[in-house]
Amino acid sequence: MPLTLLSAAHAAEGAASHGPLPIWITLLFTGLLVAMIIALALEEKLHAKKSVITGIAALVCLLTGALLQHFLGFKLLSGGQLVGEPITLPPFIPGVDWNVIAIILGSSLFVDVTSKSGLFTWIAIKLTKASKGDPLILLCYYGAMTVIFSAVLNNVTAMIIVGSLTGVSLKKLDREDKLLGFLLVEGLLTNVGGLLTLISSVPNIIVGTAAGISFMKFFFAASPFVLVATIVTLLMGARNFSISRLKTVEEKATGLRLVRGFDEKDGIDSWGFFFFGAVMTLLFIGTIATASILPGIKDLGMGYVALGFGLIMLLRYKAVADKFYQAIDWDLLGFFATLFVVINVMEHAQVLDLIGKGLQVVIGLGPTIGTGALLATCAIFSSVTDNIPLAAMLAKILAAQNTPVTSPLWWSVIFGANLGGNITPIGSASTLVAVTIIHKYKLKLSFLDFVKKALPYAAIQLVLATLYVLLVLKPFL
Repeated sequence: MPLTLLSAAHAAEGAASHGPLPIWITLLFTGLLVAMIIALALEEKLHAKKSVITGIAALVCLLTGALLQHFLGFKLLSGGQLVGEPITLPPFIPGVDWNVIAIILGSSLFVDVTSKSGLFTWIAIKLTKASKGDPLILLCYYGAMTVIFSAVLNNVTAMIIVGSLTGVSLKKLDREDKLLGFLLVEGLLTNVGGLLTLISSVPNIIVGTAAGISFMKFFFAASPFVLVATIVTLLMGARNFSISRLKTVEEKATGLRLVRGFDEKDGIDSWGFFFFGAVMTLLFIGTIATASILPGIKDLGMGYVALGFGLIMLLRYKAVADKFYQAIDWDLLGFFATLFVVINVMEHAQVLDLIGKGLQVVIGLGPTIGTGALLATCAIFSSVTDNIPLAAMLAKILAAQNTPVTSPLWWSVIFGANLGGNITPIGSASTLVAVTIIHKYKLKLSFLDFVKKALPYAAIQLVLATLYVLLVLKPFL
């Protein structure tokens, strides 16, 4: 039995042995869950990393569950079996979705090493030169680059690469007055691009894996919306921040002269490694896309592919591989591991069942209203706290209710969790990075300023997403 299914099996076993849990136990753990979510929302004020917050929550949940199990006999924790062998495992081991952890770890290694080849910087500078210094064309190119980078890399990495180059490019082009508009639009587009593929964002990985959506099906289902949302966002950004085409011959000549000062060869130490990185990036995307049908690979999963490509790229720096290990976002990995533990305990404490009943009320509003209400609910909650716990909980609930892969409810969670990050600067890590870069260039943008400027974009994106799920995607599924 797969480890990801063990907790459900043991929960059923516990329920059969001890009967339904008293409501006060469920409410107790619900309070612990709410406390964790509030702490995540106040992460900056608490001066605590996500992994520390969820780690403490996991410790408290496990200890509380163990005490209740010991003194009252309610089976809230359990071990598991590995490959059919009766091996006793600590209760937190079966709860962790190791495939998700492997995908994040392997992808991070691959992207970090590949970026050393200069491939991503080369692409960005080529686009800058192709714009000939025209602000509107540059915004479109950078917007498209942000979406693509967010899709094949990750939102944070895309924002760092594109945002950093944007600051340098606009300064050289003497267009620093447009920097706020560029960075804000790019930050919003990271979450749009995060919808493009199954591995573009963590909510995609969690929900897509739980639903059983293949890489290619996810891409074909999401790409039309991403294209439309990108165009709409760029048009709104150009209008709201007065980013227009160069008009006079003198302006065009000046812009062309300035972009010629860019050198796409900067950052390329070895052309051999550059081409190797380009080939491996194409192979990585292709293998991930076909992992569900490749013999052997389909049994190992996308986590194996991500780790495999990460280790292959490390061969280039095999003598100093430890430097790349140090650069891994261990806080993110620790956050996920402990988060899965918390969710596992919440499942045993029937908190997810309680939330599922509330979800049934929303879904019960009808196939149209219910789907739209779920999407809006996900977006609102994702805007004020991390969208990953929300996506993980809802994915677990929908899976427990045997929601078919053809149901639009899965896509309501995916669209809502991703696009909700555009409402506030704390809604997603990439928008937070965008605000950080904005402040780095000493541009004024408070929390409320961000909400005022970003809310129209987010509102239109969410309306488009709701219409897309109901009118376009539902028949397609």
